[in-house]
Amino acid sequence: MTDLAHHLEAVRQRIATAARNADRAPESVELLAVSKTFPAEDVRAVHAAGQRAFGENYVQEAVDKIEALADLRASLEWHFIGPLQSNKTRPVAERFDWVHSVDRLKIAQRLSEQRPASMALLNVCLQVNVSGEDSKSGVAPEEAVEIAHAIAALPNLRLRGLMSIPEPAQTLDEQRVPHRRLRELFDALRADGLALDTLSMGMSADLEAAVLEGATIVRVGTAIFGARDYSH
Repeated sequence: MTDLAHHLEAVRQRIATAARNADRAPESVELLAVSKTFPAEDVRAVHAAGQRAFGENYVQEAVDKIEALADLRASLEWHFIGPLQSNKTRPVAERFDWVHSVDRLKIAQRLSEQRPASMALLNVCLQVNVSGEDSKSGVAPEEAVEIAHAIAALPNLRLRGLMSIPEPAQTLDEQRVPHRRLRELFDALRADGLALDTLSMGMSADLEAAVLEGATIVRVGTAIFGARDYSH
């Protein structure tokens, strides 16, 4: 077993343990392997170890990687999870299966307009700034209901749920608080008539807390691929 395959299996075991601790089925939590800054060969190796869904943050890097791995396209699921500027929406609309980081209605409208009719609906999540940090993208929780309904009405998109990147916390109990906030908002939107099924929350450091609070997708990079080098 390669190092990457070993790391992948260790993360899957963490998810399974966390799910059982939450009285949930392990298969109710999907692992999204965050491959940003890592080469296409690493994605290929992790895919060979059984991983299907990969998350990318930077548009051009992601496009290059998707093209380099075109031979695997039928068995890869590409998720865009980074900040998305309105002038970069077209390549994302044309190449990705999911976008987790829709943080304003304008972005959703552009993705809807630019999604090719020949492709399946683009799965999207509304990013919510649950911690209220100035440095973080995402809609304010109190704005989420109105924006979510507007996104759900757009053609070519399927609003699947909510995503957040809360500020780091040290203890499990502290980590659970913002994830709980997102889940409560998710429950409120479902009660308001939206057919949502996805809570994208939790990363390498806090996936256990996220799973306890109902995460259906956890986004894990460093625990699989190793420490990132941003120098390039």
